[in-house]
Amino acid sequence: QVRLVESGGGLVQAGGSLRLSCAASGSIFSPNTMAWYRQAPGKQRELVAIITSGGMTNYADFVKGRFTISNDNAKSTLYLQMNSLKPEDTAVYYCNVVTLRVPARTYWGQGMQVTVAS
Repeated sequence: QVRLVESGGGLVQAGGSLRLSCAASGSIFSPNTMAWYRQAPGKQRELVAIITSGGMTNYADFVKGRFTISNDNAKSTLYLQMNSLKPEDTAVYYCNVVTLRVPARTYWGQGMQVTVAS
């Protein structure tokens, strides 16, 4: 069983930066994807950024050039560096892992609040 624990959220002024972390415990088999999602009040959960076990990354258009996803396999930790934050980035951010080996499994962190003040 994989457990994901997020940290690093909080309150920041517009234009500021935060780094989110997601520490994974348990065995995460390759191939897999690790991702950050977010959900703002009254909106659906949306993909922010994703990284594959092969190192490929992809970003939602609304964060391109501002956010960077990375992982440290030795520490089993996923990161999201968020720069030039905007009030519209305010949301609950979730860590997500999908293991692609059959049977595929999906794991979610508990979510943490990021608030960007204008």
